[in-house]
Amino acid sequence: MMPFPDFNSQNIDLQWQRFCNLIWHNDELGIWLDISQMHVNSSDLLDLEPDILKAISSMDSLESGSISNFDENRQVGHYWLRNSGLAPTDNIANNITQEIKSISTFVEDILTGKQTTIQSRKFTDVLWIGIGGSGLGPKLILSSLEKGSRALDFHFIDNVDPVGISDTLSRLTSRAPTTLVCVVSKSGGTPEPNLAMKIAHEFIDNNGGSWSNQAIAVTMRNSKLDKISINESWLNSFDLPEWVGGRTSITSAVGLLPIALMDSSIHSFLEGASRMDKLTRAKEMFNNPAALLAASWFTSTDGKGNRDMVVLPYRDRLELFSKYLQQLVMESLGKKLDRQQNVVNQGLAVYGNKGSTDQHAYVQQLRDGIDNFFITFIEVLEDNDEGHKFEGLADYLSGFLHGTRSAISDAGRQSLTITLKNLTPLTMGALVALFERAVGLYAELIDINAYDQPGVEAGKLAAADILKLKEDIQTVMSDGKPRTVKQISGLIENSSPEAIFLILRHLTFNMNSYIVEGDWSSPNNIHFIKNG
Repeated sequence: MMPFPDFNSQNIDLQWQRFCNLIWHNDELGIWLDISQMHVNSSDLLDLEPDILKAISSMDSLESGSISNFDENRQVGHYWLRNSGLAPTDNIANNITQEIKSISTFVEDILTGKQTTIQSRKFTDVLWIGIGGSGLGPKLILSSLEKGSRALDFHFIDNVDPVGISDTLSRLTSRAPTTLVCVVSKSGGTPEPNLAMKIAHEFIDNNGGSWSNQAIAVTMRNSKLDKISINESWLNSFDLPEWVGGRTSITSAVGLLPIALMDSSIHSFLEGASRMDKLTRAKEMFNNPAALLAASWFTSTDGKGNRDMVVLPYRDRLELFSKYLQQLVMESLGKKLDRQQNVVNQGLAVYGNKGSTDQHAYVQQLRDGIDNFFITFIEVLEDNDEGHKFEGLADYLSGFLHGTRSAISDAGRQSLTITLKNLTPLTMGALVALFERAVGLYAELIDINAYDQPGVEAGKLAAADILKLKEDIQTVMSDGKPRTVKQISGLIENSSPEAIFLILRHLTFNMNSYIVEGDWSSPNNIHFIKNG
């Protein structure tokens, strides 16, 4: 490894030499990575080099099909989706190839009008039902990539907020008969998409549509949702393999369907991800951008997540990228235990907005406030939307980015910069893959499993307990007798008075379910009575 100058914002010549030593570039993808503004020194990378090599070897094992999600005893194979030749079996490889063909053919038939509604009308809209990565990935795709002339309009249900769902469906009332509905649920048993699906089903049928002729599923083969789609003769069902996690599902049907339905290139997106995967298998750290990212994260945060990652993309189309990275990074790295079952409480917090909005928002704190972060700047050099060029405007945007970068550096604060030549399906695929690979390598450095999510599962179980408690409360209160929270709790085994109060408070203000006697500021003395 060639030595390079330590971080020194006051010495221009040393900083230039450091920049030249630490910048990474790939001409085919048109991507640069600059970590010269991170407090990473030659000695840091030299110390980390053996661990980085070990992490890369572990990633090789992952791609070869080793069991990585031990909680569910499954492989982690999202890398196979963009290069089926890596798949551990011919059957998996063939299924991947066939699924891409099926998506391409199905969407082409939709866009050309070969596949129409039951009333022989072309589809105009898509109602996408997906939670977590099943919604974030498609939203990122829609916001970041240009839509083609045949693209359908997208609408999302990614939460079970009744007001949000009502607002979304109200915009589709007149177009319900020509709306394609995509329900995404890997297991088919997640409550939120199931609830949203039932509401959407009723909405479509009540507004002149035909659910079975307009609905498609993205789910595991033989899941509950897959069986429903078959039994009800839905329009189609696409595979979301067991070995693909939600936060890494963007190169599966979860991301490919939206790309195709917006009349963009799924093959270019997959090619970008595949090329970046190949680049990030390099054993030499300075030739491996994911290794450089992981090493800079590790050094900056002391390997303990002691700093937050602030993501500042300087393009409107990348505004959602920080939200996307929140799930990818925080769900992957936020773990209580390491692989030896030691309590480590690891993580890397992510937040961000977009530039130059941030110049007038929280950059003030980043420049002068508490130094507990590092910034990830993302810039796009070319404006690839020829119809909306305003001379000189992009120069101002670039000036704001580099001015902020310089001001941050002058204050001794850390940042790294990712530069894209342009924003296309190819470069978007590469950008997503770069962070997926960096997360995987960083997880190896801190010895945690990036591919399980025990905290998420715990949250699901807790939510199920609350829903069961709600049923128990309604049973106890069905006799119409007034009771305090403590009295109700005494009738329900192992119940929490606080949870009972919160449930009853919500029920009281919805549909007149309960009447309250007493003062809300004194929860212990309130009596609840079932209304009617």
